[in-house]
Amino acid sequence: MRGARAVAWGLTFSCALFAAPARAFDHGHAAWSALLARHVAVATDGNASAVRYAALQAERPALQAYLDSLSAVAESEYAGWTKPQRLAFLINAYNAFTVELVLTKYPALESIRELGGLFQSPWKKRFFTLLGRPRSLDDVEHGMIRAPDAFDEPRIHVALVCASVGCPMLRPEAYVAARLEAQLEDGMRRFLSDASRNRFEAADGRLRVSKLFDWYGKDFERGHAGFDSLGAVFARYADRLAPDAAGRARIRAGDYALSYLEYDWRLNDAGRP
Repeated sequence: MRGARAVAWGLTFSCALFAAPARAFDHGHAAWSALLARHVAVATDGNASAVRYAALQAERPALQAYLDSLSAVAESEYAGWTKPQRLAFLINAYNAFTVELVLTKYPALESIRELGGLFQSPWKKRFFTLLGRPRSLDDVEHGMIRAPDAFDEPRIHVALVCASVGCPMLRPEAYVAARLEAQLEDGMRRFLSDASRNRFEAADGRLRVSKLFDWYGKDFERGHAGFDSLGAVFARYADRLAPDAAGRARIRAGDYALSYLEYDWRLNDAGRP
């Protein structure tokens, strides 16, 4: 009888183990947020940041555990999430896998562009799995986030960080669905406040902006997030682009010549000048 009870208990315990639901995905992205809080150095003006790659290298197992949690998400699970949850997931995945790519060669590189091959850019390398398929950074950005009717969100261009000085700042926190709108809007304000990348110069009446707006200007012309043109973008954030009322008025009136600044592809490494 004891043996029968033991077998029955064992079977019940085994069934309970198999019936136990998989651990729910953490939409707070707490592990990634913790790494960012420790290893992102924000500039004194709050509009730019750099990454402490050397210190992060020592915590690479924690980063890889977070990346594994992203890769473990099935497409069927992802499909059941809200749109903000999906977009936050993809933005964090892009940024975290970018950091991992840098760490594969750090400190022996000056720019992420060195991680490409003769016939392939680093953004086209399929070095990770997401939603059950091998993916590249370009797959995430262009094939998933920017795909027509997927998210229709041009402000992702201040959220996706390509590990370069010319990029928008990497936030010292993860993107989360509950605050995604506020985070994207804050990212736009901070990026356009950084005079090293976007500025109006009254002396020649020229608005000099990041090359990002040249590459992805069309994304801001489709009526999404309240923008139907680049001019509308600059008008909304005129107070960030010019230090005085006269300059802001000119931006809002479209009274400027537009030019694009050269992109700075140096690694956004806090340990280097």
